[in-house]
Amino acid sequence: MPYTIRRAETQDAPVLCSIYAPYVAHTAVSFEYTAPDAQEFARRIADISVHYPYLVAVDDATGQPVAYAYAHALHERAAFQYCAEASVYVHPRHHGQGLAKMLYARLEDLLRQQGVQQLYVCITTVTHPDPYVTSTSIDVHRHLGFEQVGRFDACGWKFGRWYDVTWLRKRL
Repeated sequence: MPYTIRRAETQDAPVLCSIYAPYVAHTAVSFEYTAPDAQEFARRIADISVHYPYLVAVDDATGQPVAYAYAHALHERAAFQYCAEASVYVHPRHHGQGLAKMLYARLEDLLRQQGVQQLYVCITTVTHPDPYVTSTSIDVHRHLGFEQVGRFDACGWKFGRWYDVTWLRKRL
């Protein structure tokens, strides 16, 4: 594969922000209404990286990050320390290249080394065709071994409509 996986650095923030911003502006994949700026993105990378892996996939031909994944605490209570929640975002020009699989493989390895037992993802879902959400994320995560463990109906409001979220888990 023409990609290298490495730890994210705060100087990656402008590029990662540009990957994430279209998800905020044009999809219900993210429930943020306004994309963070590079300074806020750098703060998030720094904060998360203290305790959890934050990874980028770099296109070897250009040297630029084209996807990223990270984990963070599922919940702040100490009893949840063996669980984490993950997110992955891929630049649209690099969809279908196996980047989510590559990023998750490395992320899961690092989380196992930390003693994390369960990895969760929260994915926007709909029961009917929608211009802002597809089934791609659910399909990819199921292919990667995640199983559905819960669903919250009509819990996110974006683009003038309600969205459901589905929780999936993978035992590490």
